[in-house]
Formats: sequence, C-alpha cells, structure tokens
Amino acid sequence: MDLLAQLVIGQILRISGYGIALVLTSVVLNVVNQLFFYNKNEPPVVFHWFPIVGSTISYGMDPYRFFFSCRQKHGDIFTFILLGKKTTVYLGTDGNEFILNGKLKDVNAEEVYGKLTTPVFGSDVVYDCPNSKLIEQKKFIKFGLSQEALESYVPLIEEEVNQYIKKSGKFKGKSGTIDLGAVMAEITIFTAGRTLQGDEVRAKLTSEFADLYHDLDLGFSPINFMLPWAPLPHNRKRDLAHARMREIYLDIIHKRRMASTSDQSQAKDMIGNLMRCVYRDGTPIPDKEIAHMMITLLMAGQHSSSAISCWIMHRLASEPEMTEKLYNEQTGALGAGLPPLKHSDLDKLPLLHNVIKETLRIHSSIHTLMRKVKNPMPIPGTSYVVPTTHNLLSSPGVTARDERYFRNAMTWDPHRWETRMEAEDETDTVDYGYGAVSKGTRSPYLPFGAGRHRCIGEKFAYLNLDIIVATLVRNFRFYNPEDREGVPETDYSSLFSRPMPHATVRWERR
Repeated sequence: MDLLAQLVIGQILRISGYGIALVLTSVVLNVVNQLFFYNKNEPPVVFHWFPIVGSTISYGMDPYRFFFSCRQKHGDIFTFILLGKKTTVYLGTDGNEFILNGKLKDVNAEEVYGKLTTPVFGSDVVYDCPNSKLIEQKKFIKFGLSQEALESYVPLIEEEVNQYIKKSGKFKGKSGTIDLGAVMAEITIFTAGRTLQGDEVRAKLTSEFADLYHDLDLGFSPINFMLPWAPLPHNRKRDLAHARMREIYLDIIHKRRMASTSDQSQAKDMIGNLMRCVYRDGTPIPDKEIAHMMITLLMAGQHSSSAISCWIMHRLASEPEMTEKLYNEQTGALGAGLPPLKHSDLDKLPLLHNVIKETLRIHSSIHTLMRKVKNPMPIPGTSYVVPTTHNLLSSPGVTARDERYFRNAMTWDPHRWETRMEAEDETDTVDYGYGAVSKGTRSPYLPFGAGRHRCIGEKFAYLNLDIIVATLVRNFRFYNPEDREGVPETDYSSLFSRPMPHATVRWERR
C-alpha cells in the first residue's frame, strides 16, 4: 500500500507540474504578445497577466476606478479583456456618441445582452427578437405610459408608500432603524406593481410573488453573460420562477379575455393596453409575449427605482439638513397641512427634482452599456479601427463624474442644478419607430442612456422617485447610524450598482 500511495502521489505531482508549466507558458506567451505583437491600428490593450481572465476582476470590483485608471494611462480609448472577450472602451461624450448612436448595421445590443436577459424576461421580447420588433414593443409600452396614465399614478404611489409605512411593521413607534435596501426594494415593487401592472398583479404581490421576483432576479448574475445555460442552483431557481410568473400573467390575461370586462381601470392599465395592441403586420400581441413584456416591465420598473431611491435616502440620512429643506419646500409650496399630492404639485418642488437628478448623476444604476461590433468601425480622428471580434463599451457615468463637466464632481450637491441646465437640443432628434427622441449623447448627463435603446420608462422613473421621496420626507427625518459617516460603499457584484447590502439608517417620526 505504501508503494501504491507513493506511485499515486508521484502521478499527481507530475500532472500538477504539467498544469503549472502550461499556465506559466500561457502567461509568458500572453505577456510577449502584448509587448511585441500588438496591432497599431487597434486601441491599446490594458496590460493583464492571464489571457482569459484579463482585467475582469479589476473591472468587476470597481468599474469607475478601473476606467479612470486606464484613462490616465491610455486616454479615452482602450481595450481590455472581459471574460475572454476583447472589449473596447471609448469614454467621454464623443465615445457616447460613437457607441450609443452607432448605426444598427454596425453595432448590436441583442448579441451582448440576449443570452443574459432572455431566461429572465422570456422569449420573443426585448433582446430575443429582431430590433424592428423590439421597436414596436417599445412603442406599445410608450403608448401605455401616456400623460394621462402618469397623472393617474400619483395618488396610487402615494397610497402605496403610506400603506407600507402603516402595515409593514418597519416603522413602529416614534423612531427606529431600518435596513434601507430591503425597505426600498419592497416599496418600489409595490409602487411598480400598483401602477405599471394593474390591480390583479398588485393583489398577488404576496410572499409567493416576492420569492419569485427574488429568484428571477438571480438571473442577472454577471456569470450568466458566459454561462446562462449552466445547471447552477441560481439558474434553476431563475427558470422555475420565470415559468411560474408567466403562468400568473397568462391566467390574468385569460380571465380578462373570458370576462370581456368593461372595467375602465383594467382598460387603462398596461395589460389592457397590450391586449389591444397589434403589430404592424396585423398580428395581435400573443398572450405569451404580453406576459413576457409584463415581466420585463416589473423587473425594469423596480430595479432602477429601488437602487436610486435607496441611494437618495442614504444621501438624505447623511445630510439631514437636506431632508428638512425638502420638507420645508413642500410646506411652503403646498401648505402646512400637506394635502395629498397631485401631478401638478411636482412642478412646485424643484429641489426635490434636483435631489433626484444629482443622485442619478453620481449613482446611476447602470455603469456600463455594451454593443457587439458588426462591421469594422474606424474611430474618427484616430488611426484606430475596432474589428468585429470586439465588443464596444460606453460608460455615461464616467462623464457624469468628470471634473471637466462637473466641478467637484464627486461631491453630492443638489443645488448645482439651480444654475445648471442639461437641456436637450430638440432639433437633434431621431425617430427609431416609437416616437421622436433626442439623440442626447453629447450631454455629459445620461442617466437613462441614449440612442435607440434609451430607456422609455424615464418619465415613470422620475415620477415614481418624486412621490416616494416626497411621501417619506413628509413622515420622517432620517439620520446615519452613529458608526457611519457619508454613504455606504457601492456594490458592483450584480449588473445594477446599489449600496452595499444591509446598510441601515435611523428614522424619526415627525
């Protein structure tokens, strides 16, 4: 047995030695290739030791720190290895214009995001269909987010927040401490459910639906860019949650079709809107696609609002005097009795808008926008040509944090917007098929993206945040816990930048 053990150990050591030699050889060849065999017609490559890992870890830990560090060495244009893929970054407003307003024949979002989003949202919607079909779907959603609909959402959002304060158990007594991330996630799923989804869905936002949402959200794990099909536990949960959530929506749609209801509230909500919509070829939207579009709306409507509202409340807790300014703005503009909010009231609350704009500037929930290169793309004013083997990456958040555009860029200062306007040039518009929108990429402030994939829920997001923050400020003062100054660090572990989990704030009832 001793001899056999020695033989086995010897074999293991030989195999390990071969493995180490292979890794070392790979590292050496990779370094030599970077130093001596680079293509001068392509952007400089960020130095890395390991050929597949590349700069993935540095980028994933803190994308902004990585971008600014690379800019110091290489300028606005450089390439790095992300999960084995050459990814060319073009920072600044020129980069946003080049990438986000790139022609459809040259850049493609579906090939980058489709494998990640399709298992979550479902088939035949968003990035799992031709761009022409996606544009029609965006038009349907935009039609449902009419001015009339947005105005009707104001009392619904305020009611949801007030009901949460009364019934959740998180705000018992005169003061206390809350896990802000968990609270804002719950509030925003209720407000998104009540407004964008309709009464039947809101009624189902119970513990089961919350668990389904949580499991579906696991599908946005960064590893799924490479392995969306892998039999990992979070992917199994994602798939089961999607199937169950689709079943819930299909049941609601089926019951409505059977009832042929004349209920006006149902006729005006998004499900009712989509049930009436017809594609350009005359085909009504299939029920399965309606279900998948509703899942997409719920996820998109909750994610951004949850992250940004959490950042806003952390900022207010770190600077309590700003909370009092917001409260005084409401009492001054609307009266000491603070009547229920109306849509017309929001124009009377400029500081509230500026608090939201400033938080979006520093804490945009999406730090990276990527496109697949479909044709070789010369970069104007340079000798570089980005080949079809690369992805392109734009980061509007970098321009929003750039001292060239915003003085003391990393200082949270809502008052800066009192003398600064980011007005879009209304003459520089384009209609991709869902209504004229500003190209907007020349602005350093692009919290909702730009180009054909600009977020169509922008107006809803601002409205939702306005009402949530205004209602919370009416009820409470907020403070940091005694052991923390400023705001929490940013968690970049998912696709959506948010405060580190379990960060608490103290509240005090007015």
